[in-house]
Amino acid sequence: MSASVTDTAPVPATRDERGRPIRKRREGANIWLSLLAWIVGILFVLPVVWMVLTSFHSEANAATNPPAVFAPLTLEGYREFFSGGASPWPPLLNSLTASVVSTILVLLLAIPAAYALSIKPVKKWSDVLFFFLSTKMLPVVAGLLPLYLFAQNTGLLDNIWLLILFYTAMNLPIAVWMMRSFLSEVPVEMLEAAAVDGAGLTKTLRSVIAPVVMPGIAATALICFIFSWNELLFARVLTATVAETAPVFLTSFVTSQGLFLAQLCAAAFVVSLPVLVAGFAAQDKLVQGLSLGSVK
Repeated sequence: MSASVTDTAPVPATRDERGRPIRKRREGANIWLSLLAWIVGILFVLPVVWMVLTSFHSEANAATNPPAVFAPLTLEGYREFFSGGASPWPPLLNSLTASVVSTILVLLLAIPAAYALSIKPVKKWSDVLFFFLSTKMLPVVAGLLPLYLFAQNTGLLDNIWLLILFYTAMNLPIAVWMMRSFLSEVPVEMLEAAAVDGAGLTKTLRSVIAPVVMPGIAATALICFIFSWNELLFARVLTATVAETAPVFLTSFVTSQGLFLAQLCAAAFVVSLPVLVAGFAAQDKLVQGLSLGSVK
């Protein structure tokens, strides 16, 4: 007598130990996670909404406690910001110059360094990465006095190029780490094909690697731009009137006569616009870049 054995694939469990459907349990968990994400997002957005709303109120209504949310709207704060007292255009131009130029310099230095640490790793590349990371461990305040004395002795106080130099050094470590993680995702086969075709290092970087990691470059550039645009401590200590940046200009609205809250909110909203516009314009590239490099 012969017996035939039929192999059957195991049936995946559809219920948990309590007899509840696993799929419905996962859907319920996803709903709660989505609700939590919405709550966290709203908590982050509410201060920005309050700032924008306050910027359209008069100083009297902006100073009430609790805030007069439904008070009449006016452009008084924006008129005072653009036409009253000191002009905001030089500080805005200084911030734009320092942020854009330092970001370009960071990318020009970080991409070749990341290439040497990922695609063509140098000896003891992990020690090099740790050195870059260790530069961020020193508190900024601890190095402020030596930097001030250096600027004073070299005659670079209140000079926009000094800020560009410091912003480049400040953002370079994080840019190298980010770009290394992005370049590590480049397929080796592409580089081998470029080498077979006789492409040199410059052409490989420009024609082969750059298009692949462009989302990563955009993400790195945006983060460096934001860090430079928002920096206050260096700019506050090392500048006066010629190289004053937008964040330093905002502090002028806190005076001995009191806090001009409506004007401050209007100024803060105007100063935030370049970062908001850049973030919205590059949001697709930013998400792709952070996903590409698996930045932690």
